[in-house]
Amino acid sequence: MSAGPRTQTEARAWARTGTELLLDAVAGLDEAAFAAPSALPDWTRGHLAAHVAANADALGNLAHWAATGEPTPMYASPGERAAGIARGSALSADELRSWLTGSAAQLAAALDRLTVEQWHREVVTAQGRTVPATEIPWMRAREVCVHVVDLATGCTFADLPDRFLAALADEICDRRRLGELPEGPLPEVAAWLAGRPHALADAPGLGPWL
Repeated sequence: MSAGPRTQTEARAWARTGTELLLDAVAGLDEAAFAAPSALPDWTRGHLAAHVAANADALGNLAHWAATGEPTPMYASPGERAAGIARGSALSADELRSWLTGSAAQLAAALDRLTVEQWHREVVTAQGRTVPATEIPWMRAREVCVHVVDLATGCTFADLPDRFLAALADEICDRRRLGELPEGPLPEVAAWLAGRPHALADAPGLGPWL
C-alpha cells in the first residue's frame, strides 16, 4: 500500500482538491444544516467548518514564519484555539462560507509567494514538531480531505485521490506503529486507520486521527 515519497507538488494539488470538495459540500448548507451534527463526536458542521477555516489561518501563520523568519505560532494557545472554533460555529452560514473561502485563498496565496529558500525554513506545528515549511501543503491536504468526509454531506474516502489515501495510510501506520493491516479497498483501510466509519470486517477499533 506504500505511496512512496510524496512530493510538495502533489500535496498542494491534494490540498486544492480537498478545498474544492469542501467548498462544494458547504455551498448549499443553511443555518440548520450547519447546526446539524458532523461525523465527529460533539461537533456540529459549524464547529467543523470553523475548525478548517481557522486551520488555514493558522497555517498562514507558519507561511509567514517561513517567509520572514519571525516565529509565528499556529495558535496563541490551545484554549484560544478551542474558543475560536466555538465562536466560529455560531457564525451565520454565509459568514462561515466566506471565512472558509477567504482563509483558503489567503493561505494558497501566501504559499505561492514563498521562495525556494523560504520553503526550507523550519517552523513549529501546533503539536510542537519542528518541520520544514514544505510540510505545510501536506498538513493542509490532510485537514481538508479528511474533514470534508467528516462534514457528512455525502463525500467519502472513495472520493479522495488514491495517492493521497496511500500517503495518509503510510503516515498513520507510522505514527500509530501498526504492523499488519486488514485487507480491503484502500478508501476503507484509510478510513479505518483514521478512526472513521468503514466497511472492513474484523478490524479492531482505532481512535480518531486528526
